[in-house]
Amino acid sequence: MNQYRNSKQRENILSYIKSVKTHPTANVIYDVMKLDFPNLSMGTVYRNLQILSDQGEITKLDFGSTFDHYDGYTKEHSHFVCTSCQKVYDIQVDFPKREQVQKTTVHQIKGSLIRYYGLCQDCMKKMKGEN
Repeated sequence: MNQYRNSKQRENILSYIKSVKTHPTANVIYDVMKLDFPNLSMGTVYRNLQILSDQGEITKLDFGSTFDHYDGYTKEHSHFVCTSCQKVYDIQVDFPKREQVQKTTVHQIKGSLIRYYGLCQDCMKKMKGEN
């Protein structure tokens, strides 16, 4: 693993991502960090997000949308993605442990991703209000 010198910007980005449950995009992170670091560039945000992801400090979530989301909770868990507003939520449910699944295949399993899609509670309320 590459060694990187400590960076106040990277520390603040990590602290922010770990403090929220909203799975922010790089744009949201940039907007928040810009308040403390007026000279911050998007390139710096992306570079630090990549470093934090490479180090296993955060998880980069690619849901096929235009923007990746970032998660500060790095233990295996599943996600719910709202197909209307694109918000991402953690779901804590039990699913087979990697070791159990490994016994069923000759392939080497390194991790898993389980994603659920549908309408979040807020979007369902909005749709009910429209009718």
